[in-house]
Amino acid sequence: MGWWERHGVPRMVEASLGTEQVHELRAETCRPLDGRVLEVGFGSGLNVDHYPAAVTEVAAVEPNETAWRLAAPRLARSAVPVLRSGLDGQRLDEPDDSFDHVLLTFVLCTVPDQVGALSEARRVLRSGGVVHFLEHGLAPDAPVQRWQRRLEPVQKRIGGGCHLTRDPVADLGSAALEVEQLTTFYAPGPAVSRPWAHVYQGTARKIG
Repeated sequence: MGWWERHGVPRMVEASLGTEQVHELRAETCRPLDGRVLEVGFGSGLNVDHYPAAVTEVAAVEPNETAWRLAAPRLARSAVPVLRSGLDGQRLDEPDDSFDHVLLTFVLCTVPDQVGALSEARRVLRSGGVVHFLEHGLAPDAPVQRWQRRLEPVQKRIGGGCHLTRDPVADLGSAALEVEQLTTFYAPGPAVSRPWAHVYQGTARKIG
């Protein structure tokens, strides 16, 4: 992990994904949470203020030390206990069937093995447990897809491995998680932003 990925990317994410508009989406995604929650890609804690009172504990998976330091003020004021739990979403340091919910917000784009990470999320969920996701990825429109493919090599370099062409719904299915609710849309903004702005928001359940 180079200097930019260690220090620059967390601050870029803090600025670009900490807007009022994105916080509204984060709040919607977090609203149904309760019990024990595993958050993969905790980052600088941008979801902390949206944890409902019904959440008893959050286990936070975050490999970046700068992001974890940026989270300190949010953690200090959080009414929900947050404990750091490992550094790698592809190999979770948690036992099987131990969480009620898994929370994923803007993380699947950067995980090297996204299906592996989702399979791990499934493993630690109790039977009937739910993945709550808010991700960006492959757009439905061919012209936007073409730009996503052109821009992805640059995006990966400046965005800490961020991909533009991943399909979170297909990846959830590949990990044997059943999508129950799904909304897809372009975030408001100029047309030029569309390669980065196609959003997937929803839930997927562990069956069996």
